[in-house]
Amino acid sequence: MEFTIREINNRTDLLPDITLGYQIYDSCSDVQMAIKVALQCENGLDPVFNDTSSCFKFAAATVPAVVGDSTSSGSVSVARMLGPFGIPQVSHSAACACLSDKRQFPAFFRTVPSDQYQAAALARMVKYFGWTWIGAVRSDTDYGNYGMATFLKVALQEGICVEYSETYYRTQPRSKLERVANVIRRSTARVVVAFVHAGDMKLIFEELERQPLPPTQWIGSEAWFTHPDFLRFNSCAGALGFGVPRSVIPGFREFLLDVSPKQVSKSSILTEFWESSFSCSLKGRTGVRKCDGSEDIRALQNPYTDTSQLRISNMVYKATYAIAHAIHGVICNDLQCDKSTQVSPWQIQNQLKRVNFTAMNGYQVNFDSSGDPEAAYEFINLQFKKDGALDFVPVGHYDTTKPRGHEFKVTSDVSFFGGQTEVPVSVCSESCPPGTRKAVQKGRPVCCYDCIPCAEGEISNNTDSLDCIHCPADFWPNTKQDSCLPKPVEFLSWDDTLAIILTVFSITGAFMSVCVTAVFYKHRTSPIVRANNSELSFLLLFSLTLCFLCSLTFIGRPSEWSCMLRHTAFGITFVLCISCVLGKTIVVLMAFRATLPGSNVMKWFGPPQQRLSVLAFTLIQVIICVLWLKLSPPLPFKNLKHYKEKIILECGLGSAVGFWAVLCYIGVMAFLCFILAFLARKLPDNFNEAKFITFSMLIFCAVWITFIPAYVSSPGKFTVAVEIFAILASSFGLIICIFAPKCFIIVFRPEQNTKKRLKGKVPSKSL
Repeated sequence: MEFTIREINNRTDLLPDITLGYQIYDSCSDVQMAIKVALQCENGLDPVFNDTSSCFKFAAATVPAVVGDSTSSGSVSVARMLGPFGIPQVSHSAACACLSDKRQFPAFFRTVPSDQYQAAALARMVKYFGWTWIGAVRSDTDYGNYGMATFLKVALQEGICVEYSETYYRTQPRSKLERVANVIRRSTARVVVAFVHAGDMKLIFEELERQPLPPTQWIGSEAWFTHPDFLRFNSCAGALGFGVPRSVIPGFREFLLDVSPKQVSKSSILTEFWESSFSCSLKGRTGVRKCDGSEDIRALQNPYTDTSQLRISNMVYKATYAIAHAIHGVICNDLQCDKSTQVSPWQIQNQLKRVNFTAMNGYQVNFDSSGDPEAAYEFINLQFKKDGALDFVPVGHYDTTKPRGHEFKVTSDVSFFGGQTEVPVSVCSESCPPGTRKAVQKGRPVCCYDCIPCAEGEISNNTDSLDCIHCPADFWPNTKQDSCLPKPVEFLSWDDTLAIILTVFSITGAFMSVCVTAVFYKHRTSPIVRANNSELSFLLLFSLTLCFLCSLTFIGRPSEWSCMLRHTAFGITFVLCISCVLGKTIVVLMAFRATLPGSNVMKWFGPPQQRLSVLAFTLIQVIICVLWLKLSPPLPFKNLKHYKEKIILECGLGSAVGFWAVLCYIGVMAFLCFILAFLARKLPDNFNEAKFITFSMLIFCAVWITFIPAYVSSPGKFTVAVEIFAILASSFGLIICIFAPKCFIIVFRPEQNTKKRLKGKVPSKSL
């Protein structure tokens, strides 16, 4: 401040012909002392140190503006004392967000950013490195309490949890300090965020170094992090934090070094510094070497002579210049200043709100409506130099003037605790991999959770998913449950082993029908063929061939045409088949009646009537099928209910009534045929066909009765296989029972293929 005032007084463009004076008070970072100092500023008591021989005299013997205090608690107290009198206060270091409240502190301004921004920057930085489980330490002051509260609020929004939050102030008992140190040692959090004053933090580090400390990543607030005293603590290696940007103040180093023993002896503060730096006494104390004037301050290597880290110093520089510009705005106009103008603190306060200038070292100075500057921080890392000493290394920045989401940026390699380059892990629970979700542990913070596998049919494709999501209806999770894959579509395909077997049987049955037809046609004039109604036999063989072949329509990918064809073809061909069998059965009964004396029944059921009956019975089924296809035809659909992990592509029935009407009609026809054949089974004849029809219908009915529960309970493609099996089994039953005995006699026992044998006049062994 003294350097800045001297620089201002030497300028001709700022307060020309006006000399600023100053009074310096030491609040000793104590609230009570700060209040006393504020009262001194108000009532004009003699200062401890001054240079006011040529000062401009202000009214009422009060100071028109104050630079300070350094601490937030001290600034709060001073602001409450100075505010009612309108005395503006510009702090260079008090960063508590509470001081932005203009209702409580209308005359407070500052050149250091509010901790509201620093707290957000710290939370962003912690989140950037993936740390979600941290410890928190704060000073038990306005700075520490408000700063940590703001940080924890932002951290919670970023998903960061706090294992513990400890407070400490240097005047508290040592037992409290030991307790804080033990909490840090025993915690599982490897990252500690410290919103602490430099004096408090120094005591905490000294206590921690008494016993081994687990590897700990320190995150520091600006109040202590850039203080050079902490470079001597090895446990600070790798610490990260924010500080106000470094700056260069031209001429400041020369000003600091231009100090003579004579000037030093006039100040108790400089005297203490001089004697401590050179281990001598200016006043010749007993037992201490007397300073002889050969001491060279330029040869010192200590924080006083190191101007490479001018951070807070620049804040003082800007604060002093802000007050000077405010005074200039009150009493000067076009470089002409009216020395007789009575300057009131209220005028300076109002002028400070409009201050906007660039300082001599190039930094912009202005205040927003809350009296705060724009926030900008350097992201700093404590790294080892080549000589093994710690040093402040800028590795990034945080600038609120950047677009949202781009405020924080890391520009250099970061070193963590112990000098390691790998980012340490500090989490309460390990990340949940894809395929699982987080389940918060009861009674613990949200960062402590268990990883629960996703339920059946659900996935999570991100790490640390809060919820699992259902796969779409046509998809199913993979084995890791981290992605949805299309469900396999299942149907009875042509390359399926089961389909190949059924196809072979189907073609075999059709071939058997053709072969029997060929045998019957070749021997169509033989008694056994003529006696068993050759016309109906050929029609029956034709229908059986169609029955065998219609089973092939059930194989392959279902389509609209195949679904409609397979059910209607099956229904019509089987009714045609049963109609032929029924006709043959009626013929047997009529033939027996015709042998009775005076009977002419056969004229009522001759070949024309037989053809008409087969056509009529079949036409009824055709009408049922047409109505079924017209009203609600069977169409392909994806069955998603039977299996969760795959899709059954099958033919929907459309109208269940139509499907069961087709089956019921076939069943009624078969049952009627069975009853008639059963009644005619013992008619006198060596070759009574009714016996074989009875047995074939018995097989047919047994197959289709067992088909119904098997069809309903069979899953997926096996439903189709059961239906094909029923078609083939009943068809084989008909062709074997009805035609196999005839073919055996025709081919292997031609001597029995005579009228006498058929009429029972020649004894023969029973087949």
